[in-house]
Amino acid sequence: MISPDDVRGFCRDIYGIEGTATQLPGEFDGNYLITTGDGDRFVLKVMREDCDPGLIDLEIQALAVLASKLPGGSVPVVLPTLSGDTLTPVQVGNSERFVWMLEYLPGKMLGDLSYHPPELLAALGTRLADLDRALEGFTHPALNREHRWNLLNTDWVEEDLHHINRVARRRSAARVLERFRREVIPLSGSLRKTAIHGDANDWNVIVSGVQAGGWEQVALVDFGDMVWSYVAAEPAIAAAYAMFNKTDPLAAARQVISGYHARNPLTELEISVLPCMIAMRLVVSVTNAARRKRETDDPYVTVSEAAAWKALEYLEMLHPRLVHYSFRTAVGWDADPRSTHVVEWLKRKGAEGGIRPVLDVDLRGSNCIVLDLGVGSLLLGADPASLTTSRSTELVFGEMKRLGAAVGVGRYLEARAWYDTPAFGSSGDPLEERRTVHLGIDLFLEPGAAVHAPLDGVVHTVANNAAPKDYGPLVILRHEMPEGDDFFTLYGHLEWDSVKELRTGDRVAAGQVIARTGAPPENGDWAPHLHIQIITDLLDLDGDFPGVAGAGELGLWRNLSPDPNLLLGIPVERFPATSKGVDRLLNDRRDHIGPNLSVFYDHPIKIVRGWMQHLYDDEGRCYLDLYNNVAHVGHSHPHVVESIARQAALLNTNSRYLHDYLTEYAERLLAYLPPELSVCYFVNSGSEANELAVRLARTFTGRHDVIVLDAAYHGHTNTLIDMSPYKFQGPGGDGRKPWVHVAPLPDVYRGRYRRDDPDAARKYAGELAELIKRMRSEQRDPALFIAESLPSVGGQIVLPSGYLEAAYGYVRAAGGVCIADEVHVGFGRLGTHFWGFESQGVVPDIVVLGKPIGNGHPLGAVITIPAIARAFDNGMEFFSTFGGNPVSCAAGMAVLDVVEREGLQERALTLGRRLVDGLLGLRDECKLIGDVRGAGLFAGVELVLNRATQEPATALARFVANRLRDRGVLTGTDGPYNNVLKIRPPMQIDMSDIANALVLIKRTVDEAESWR
Repeated sequence: MISPDDVRGFCRDIYGIEGTATQLPGEFDGNYLITTGDGDRFVLKVMREDCDPGLIDLEIQALAVLASKLPGGSVPVVLPTLSGDTLTPVQVGNSERFVWMLEYLPGKMLGDLSYHPPELLAALGTRLADLDRALEGFTHPALNREHRWNLLNTDWVEEDLHHINRVARRRSAARVLERFRREVIPLSGSLRKTAIHGDANDWNVIVSGVQAGGWEQVALVDFGDMVWSYVAAEPAIAAAYAMFNKTDPLAAARQVISGYHARNPLTELEISVLPCMIAMRLVVSVTNAARRKRETDDPYVTVSEAAAWKALEYLEMLHPRLVHYSFRTAVGWDADPRSTHVVEWLKRKGAEGGIRPVLDVDLRGSNCIVLDLGVGSLLLGADPASLTTSRSTELVFGEMKRLGAAVGVGRYLEARAWYDTPAFGSSGDPLEERRTVHLGIDLFLEPGAAVHAPLDGVVHTVANNAAPKDYGPLVILRHEMPEGDDFFTLYGHLEWDSVKELRTGDRVAAGQVIARTGAPPENGDWAPHLHIQIITDLLDLDGDFPGVAGAGELGLWRNLSPDPNLLLGIPVERFPATSKGVDRLLNDRRDHIGPNLSVFYDHPIKIVRGWMQHLYDDEGRCYLDLYNNVAHVGHSHPHVVESIARQAALLNTNSRYLHDYLTEYAERLLAYLPPELSVCYFVNSGSEANELAVRLARTFTGRHDVIVLDAAYHGHTNTLIDMSPYKFQGPGGDGRKPWVHVAPLPDVYRGRYRRDDPDAARKYAGELAELIKRMRSEQRDPALFIAESLPSVGGQIVLPSGYLEAAYGYVRAAGGVCIADEVHVGFGRLGTHFWGFESQGVVPDIVVLGKPIGNGHPLGAVITIPAIARAFDNGMEFFSTFGGNPVSCAAGMAVLDVVEREGLQERALTLGRRLVDGLLGLRDECKLIGDVRGAGLFAGVELVLNRATQEPATALARFVANRLRDRGVLTGTDGPYNNVLKIRPPMQIDMSDIANALVLIKRTVDEAESWR
């Protein structure tokens, strides 16, 4: 034990530094953070008794080399003593110790960050690569010491395995050791070696400039485990630690390896031994921890033991070649180096006519059509019911019949919505990628069709994978190439009776019938078809080899399963052009679309399908939509879709022709409104509706000036931009026009009058009254006051009760018109009321409707009192060519039908209480959450850095929205500081969605806390 007085004395006497000392973690040595009165910080290291000064000198010499070659802040700099030494002995009690001092590197330990972005792990790999390159040629006698953590010296592991108590784990470690001896040690002479850091764990990596998922630099500290070892051991060790506590450990390891290889390229031999080295480092870690636990009760020695075992058990579940292939793709190589040979051989074989037809039907003829069965398939549509066996069979074979085809082709590498059962996911973790991308080609045809071997081969596997949504009965053939390599072809969804007599090892000739297509449910319960797939390496999976893959691992699996059309020969021109990916679309938008048309999220999503409360991207990933209040009654609601389609098939025309729907819809809509509001105008959007509302008010009052709330947004026309503080006060804005007057936003969390003030509503309305007085003193009488009944862009604000009643009274007393903008909260979203203004007990003079009114169909409405309508009828004709057209009215009436029939307002009341109560519970648990407010399915979560000062956590709110997107939950940010999470889901959301969302929001906000 070393007293604080001793530490301060060492700093003062040896280094001339006065400061306070705080002990830092360490397994053997004393580490102390020294802070001076000026705020300068250093780390004093007081070494253990009997520490070899040569080991300390190794660190000091290496750090000197690195500091001269790497960017500043990459490694700590060693500080000299007053006498110019870098290391000096001191007396501690009856023992002599060595002390030395380093500069303190500011930042956060990687272990303190609960989320490690892929780019950060790659940056760690890059920093290690730079470090190893800087140490090329560096030598020191202590580098070659016997060191338990050095993968060059693992003989001790076998002797210490008995310290691992659990038999299964002990056997697992022994298997890894045996494999390491078999696969790595014999290659030792061929593997490059150098001086390496050797311990890039989460607590030896400092990330500087951390803020909301971003950082400036990655630095390495603690060089006490430096050794002369394999070059490949450096990324292997870092990758092993990077796998800890990750949803996808292999992806984390790939990022480190990718970053390392980019700066210090690894050889093919080094890549091949990485899987074994990673596993061996984990074994070294757990074995050492097991031994040390018997020697000490210091928790530091087992800090990572549980995570290491979890990573080791994960690796044991994976085939070693699969891990190897995965690392090859990480550095930009083909996963299986033999794959190119297989593809080229099949191309030559096909060109020579050496591949026999798989079916009796000519796939090159017109009776073979290529189908679109992807996530965005118009044939299958959005309704999950179309993906059931019976319905998909009906749709697929109906399309084939319509086009006179005997065979329908399901495409290779097609992302499909079909694969949404647990069989195509795994743990259920929302960050874990589902397998959605098809690795074979499907040939849809009647059951019982003969399946021929395209090439000579040997039966490798015959299996009956009868579980629903699996291959069903299948056959795998092995084919030999003249060069000595072999590959496999898989035929799935067969008739069991046609293959059950086949035996492993049976030879089959090209053209021989090997099976017949099966029917559901025997064929895995799919629409009748043959699944054919080429496989270069079965990875000992046989009948469990995947037929679909996750989009994130497609580089790996598409290489192991090349295009089966090499066997089938379907003309390439039959296949439609590949859908544009996200990067291509972004480039196209930059080339052809106005650059200030923004997109959601740092990594934008290409959405191709929607159903009720869910959206689906082009790779088949499902997202819970908490953001899109436009799809009020649910994405692709069948009643709305059918109503639009039915009317569009009959008539859609100018609204100046007479049509029943215009007045019928107006009557339906007005039935939900107070009787004073009895005149409708229909337009095409909320912006057009607000523009018209302003015209109505100005015409009626003969005035021009408007009053708006601060932070408001009402639309994108010139007039509305000029009267929306959200726009004219923001980037690119021209500032406030003289005819625009801004009243304070009644925000009882952040505004002048807070939630605990019972007179907040009256006081905010009083400020509006004062504003009107100032206007009138300047001979500016208000034409109108426009406000969202619950301001959304302003930050999901719930106005204090009574505010609108008082505000409307002041405006009307001054001769102005009151406009309620219900674009965000109308149609029952609040649960307690159908319209937001009802929750304030007022009746506006004009109501503006948009967004949810047509469930995404372009429709808007303005509803007003007869007196205003009469004044507007001043001789100037009003018309909106498509406003109120028959199709739009059909959409609007269908929305009302669904709201009524499915009880969506009542649903919003029940679910909204659960949502807001759950969010309030999170506020009690999460320091970042400053406020929660909401009504029904309209809620806001305001994130702050400090609850007392209410400093907005703008960057962290963006971090949370982006991480929720990664987790399959879509929300956004808004408010004056863009620090409020907006939650406004389709009304079809259910209780389980809310429960899951609350869990994920909590997890994500906790991650954000670590990045603040």
